[in-house]
Amino acid sequence: MTFSTGQLEVVTLLAALLALAYAGVQTALLLREDEGTEEMRSIAAAIREGAVAFLRREYTAVFVVAIVLAVVIAFAFNITGDGPRLAVGFLFGAAGSALAGAVGMLVSVRANVRTAAHARGGNLGATMRYAFRGGSVTGLSVAGLALVELVGFYWAFGGNVLQMIGLLFGASLMSLFARVGGGIYTKGADVGADLVGKLEAGIPEDDPRNPAVIADNVGDNVGDCAGMAADLFETYVVTAVSAMLLASLIKPVTAAFPNAILYPLVISAWAIVATIVGALFVRMRPGGSIMGALYQGLAATTGVGLVGLYVLDTELMGGSAGIFIATAIGLIVMVLIVLSTDYYTSSKYSPVHRIAESAQAGAGPTVITGLSVGLESAWIPGLVIVAGTLSSYAAVGWTGWGNPVNSELGLYGIGLAAASMLAVTGMIISIDAFGPITDNAGGIAEMAKLPAEARAVTDPLDAVGNTTKAITKGYAIGSAVLAALALFAAYTFAAAQQANIPWSTFTGNLTIDNPLVVSGLIVGAILPFFFTSFLMNAVGVAAQAIVFEVRRQFKEIPGIMAGTAKPEYGKCVAIVTDTALRQLAVPALIAVVTPLAVGFLLGPVALAGLLLGVILSGFPLALTMTTGGGAWDNGKKYIEMGHFGGKHSDAHKAAVVGDTVGDATKDTAGPAINPLIKVVNTISILFIALIVAHSLIGV
Repeated sequence: MTFSTGQLEVVTLLAALLALAYAGVQTALLLREDEGTEEMRSIAAAIREGAVAFLRREYTAVFVVAIVLAVVIAFAFNITGDGPRLAVGFLFGAAGSALAGAVGMLVSVRANVRTAAHARGGNLGATMRYAFRGGSVTGLSVAGLALVELVGFYWAFGGNVLQMIGLLFGASLMSLFARVGGGIYTKGADVGADLVGKLEAGIPEDDPRNPAVIADNVGDNVGDCAGMAADLFETYVVTAVSAMLLASLIKPVTAAFPNAILYPLVISAWAIVATIVGALFVRMRPGGSIMGALYQGLAATTGVGLVGLYVLDTELMGGSAGIFIATAIGLIVMVLIVLSTDYYTSSKYSPVHRIAESAQAGAGPTVITGLSVGLESAWIPGLVIVAGTLSSYAAVGWTGWGNPVNSELGLYGIGLAAASMLAVTGMIISIDAFGPITDNAGGIAEMAKLPAEARAVTDPLDAVGNTTKAITKGYAIGSAVLAALALFAAYTFAAAQQANIPWSTFTGNLTIDNPLVVSGLIVGAILPFFFTSFLMNAVGVAAQAIVFEVRRQFKEIPGIMAGTAKPEYGKCVAIVTDTALRQLAVPALIAVVTPLAVGFLLGPVALAGLLLGVILSGFPLALTMTTGGGAWDNGKKYIEMGHFGGKHSDAHKAAVVGDTVGDATKDTAGPAINPLIKVVNTISILFIALIVAHSLIGV
């Protein structure tokens, strides 16, 4: 069957609108639920007010920067005639990423109190289902918004994928700001609240007597909801366009597969259907587990996605076995990364048990064991990415037994493997957004002193939420690597095209005996370490400010501990907001300036080395930080379940120290590497024409 470009665009747009319609209906149904008691509504309102205030201030600052950059892009590229289109795409990419984050957060801050109210009925399965529906609004909103922008700009720009690079850069930069700003906020508040509340005052995590408790709950929303949604919006856009870009730049691909450019968008369209079907399967069976119910939905989405990929391949790609295998490999990579992350972060398995056991010996062994688990956790996903890359490359590039693999077609196979991971993005985001909703619900239940049957529901939901958030981070960084490899390949084609030399000539310069390549590799390899050093320090600065403020309030308002005086929650919210926004600028500048400096000073060959270096070091560092941090967190929760002395034991105090270290790695520094990798790649492709023309050393 033959489909025109216009027909494929319409089908893709309809799928995007279906996602947004589903999210709208679910939002309306969610908001019909009871918000609980007056005290619960008051607590939720304080969390909502703090979250909205932070997001408003962050977005105001970021969009001032975005407008300035858009003007610079418009003038810098006006000589090629692409400036206005790149600038418009940049602004829409930033706005789309910001909107995705705002939608996710605004739903979360309303679903949290309703989930807590739902828990009062004591029905774990029904409450889990409700919280997941809240998460599905974020998942489908992100997928729908991203797909609308992708198909809209492809149509508006007449199919010129290179002109969509501005869209990628805007989404990546906004994602970086959201991840960094939200991450500093959430972990500064969380670490500060834990250190004084749990260790010094000996009160529970969400005790209303802790002056930082509202700031902590606000952080769950601005970091794990707004930041996560903006990040995965960017991942969605970058992954799809990276495959489209390869198809548009590599002529043999479109010669062999006429629908190759639009195929990633059609995959994304089918992903909407797969996610909606999968959401119907998220139900707890009698005697089943929360995680099992979520995995049912993920398995159903994967199954429907796989069937759809086969049908799409048959109808649009000539029934190519290589194309189908490459897209199936993307799903296999996703499953293996999810299972690996679950193993290293779930309280059911030995890595978390090892951390909890080591806490009996004190904080030092807890930190050491957690580092060991984090470092080990990078091994399996790394091998999975290697196997997936080689397999997808060979599947599409295979030209027969005894013949060499067609490298140009093979690169498109890698892009398709990354794009096929989009088939579960909506479900993955839904599972992730489930986490901050249940986390907040547990906090509201404790602060509002809900009865034991409610806590018996919110506590296990909160514990599972830690694992779901860790899984999403592993998925995001895994897809980022595959997308970045495709972007790197696109960069080499674009650089060769701008230098007016054959692609093989340009790539022939990328050898280890070329000092420019080695220089770029080293700068790229150290960039994620230098970048995350600022984020770790920023969390420390924010946490220190919160610690001093909480101590001050305990000292100067003595009635707090007795429950006769109310803490000044607003001051902690204001402190961590100001600190997060002040600490935001330097990491963002590092991400933008470094590739431009290397490109203009050392040339496009050195810049290619930098891109490879960022991918090679950023991937394992991000996994070590995010997975290790999740393991530290659940090691603490495993002790709180009653193991090794339970709450208030010496082992628990040591585990809290490990958790505070892990908080900064898993929710701030580690996740921010994902947009960092994409920012340096997209800005390099965006500026490649100017770099080739004006670099000091040249090709």
